[in-house]
Amino acid sequence: MKRIIAVIREEMFEDVKGALLEAGCEGMNVSSVKGRGRFPRIKKSYRGSKFCIDLIPKTRIELIVKEEDLDRIIDVIIENARTGEIGDGKIFVSDVEEVIRIRTGERGSDAV
Repeated sequence: MKRIIAVIREEMFEDVKGALLEAGCEGMNVSSVKGRGRFPRIKKSYRGSKFCIDLIPKTRIELIVKEEDLDRIIDVIIENARTGEIGDGKIFVSDVEEVIRIRTGERGSDAV
């Protein structure tokens, strides 16, 4: 099994979520996060005070998928999160050694 962590633009979340549900990926954890990549800091002025925005609000989606579904789910995320502009986000993939459903005690892919 694989863990996918996708950090995407907040405004793209509903599109990505809908596409993941259509692709049969129903279980996900979602959180609001702030972060930055390699893009330059945004300098702004408000009421005469200058400030720098260096942490941009993003949405983090965490999924556990079967290895055979990995590439398909990654493609779904990319297709629905991409705007072509700086700040579209990142996808991280890592191995998952074990999954256990607390309620039933099921293990492995049955617990996903």
